[in-house]
Amino acid sequence: MINKDRRLLLIMNPKSGTMQASKMLSDIVQKYSDSGYLTSILLTGGRGDARQYAMDYGNEVDRIIVSGGDGTLNEVIDGIVRSGSSCRIGYIPSGSTNDFASSVGLPKGVLESAARAVDGAPRKLDIGSFNGRYFTYIASFGAFTSTSYKVPQNLKNVLGHTAYILQGIRDAVDIRPIHARIIADEGTPNERICDGNYLFGAVCNSTSVAGILKLDHFDIDMNDGLMEVLMVKSPESVSALNETIRSMIDGKLEADDIEFFSARDIRVEIDENVPWTLDGEYQPGAETIEISTIRSAFELIV
Repeated sequence: MINKDRRLLLIMNPKSGTMQASKMLSDIVQKYSDSGYLTSILLTGGRGDARQYAMDYGNEVDRIIVSGGDGTLNEVIDGIVRSGSSCRIGYIPSGSTNDFASSVGLPKGVLESAARAVDGAPRKLDIGSFNGRYFTYIASFGAFTSTSYKVPQNLKNVLGHTAYILQGIRDAVDIRPIHARIIADEGTPNERICDGNYLFGAVCNSTSVAGILKLDHFDIDMNDGLMEVLMVKSPESVSALNETIRSMIDGKLEADDIEFFSARDIRVEIDENVPWTLDGEYQPGAETIEISTIRSAFELIV
């Protein structure tokens, strides 16, 4: 029986992934009605809609459930944090890669995830701040960084994760080393400075990066107040490149050209024309980028 005092808002990106969630909308809503929730539905039509919905209604509902990719989830979390809402968030991962969902162990099936979003237990998670803009699990630059936002939506819908791989191969010929200086936890006993030419750099709170790189070998706590920093230097020889590739594929990150560590606060000094991605969405660069970890920023139902 529906309880009018239990209010749930479903924010759905109807074009996300293969659009399976959209096709199952009636089944999803029926599940929430059966669980006693009075359910409202808002569909996104463009970038920023999910963030605005979360900001407008986050304080009026008990739970917001997001159906879409990691970018849609990013917007909702950003909106919730900015509005100061304590609303819990559920997630139906229906994008093409769903790195974040893999990291927190959500089911891959739409209906299974929809059920978990109301039947699961809350888990507090950290987020990052990138010069004031929040990101859920990754901020990155360099090789393949633009892949997620360069792939046309129709190709994502048809080819799924394969579209990212194909775009990544196409972008490989344009890879150029990027000079960057990274200062982590400055002024503390854990201070660390990295300075060099890099093919790829990422600050993440995830066990999966781009659906390819897995960090399962590491004891990553997504609510410890720390971010993982991964920097891949430009190799000086073919043998060094092969060593780096093997190390990234096996997930152990032991090659000499790989720097991997944890930090709470990170400053990146880099060419302002270098583009970044935050949770798969384009982010303009800057000469100085301040990244900080916000511990236990929101609660996700997992």
